[in-house]
Amino acid sequence: MLSSSGGDSLPEAGGSACVAPFLDDPLTMRAILQRVSSASVRVDDQIVGQIAEGFLVLLGIAADDTVDDVTYLAGKICGLRVFEDDEGKMNRSIDETGGAMLIVSQFTLYGDCRKGRRPSFIEAARPEVALPLYERFLDEVRGYGIHVETGRFQAHMEVSLVNDGPVTMMLDSRKAF
Repeated sequence: MLSSSGGDSLPEAGGSACVAPFLDDPLTMRAILQRVSSASVRVDDQIVGQIAEGFLVLLGIAADDTVDDVTYLAGKICGLRVFEDDEGKMNRSIDETGGAMLIVSQFTLYGDCRKGRRPSFIEAARPEVALPLYERFLDEVRGYGIHVETGRFQAHMEVSLVNDGPVTMMLDSRKAF
């Protein structure tokens, strides 16, 4: 939805979103999406974000993610039809239900536990790279007309939710899963 031009310093990919060069690269923007009847996030015992029906999105940003990853993943999540229609089938998107999103940045989605017992987070984007992409993701979702609440970037957060269904999806910007 948003143009990647405009003088900002966000990383750009060469070409259109999610084209063949991305498919060879295991690093992707990742999201854990949970359909919720309510969710909130607290920082220092204060609620900083709260929604009723909608999505809780835990968003992980990789070191080489670009604006194309943001655009693809935001569009995919906003258009995902996982809310029930009048016949009880998952056939409605979040904008059709009037739902909101609570979007929480979570670098631990890049925790590599294959070796040893302590996860490595080397594949996660550094904060100076992740923050502008996280903010761009928020803007993209808002561009779809969705109400957005957030956690606080780099803060220790307590996230509470009531998972509706339960419905939980893993998504990534380069279609690995």
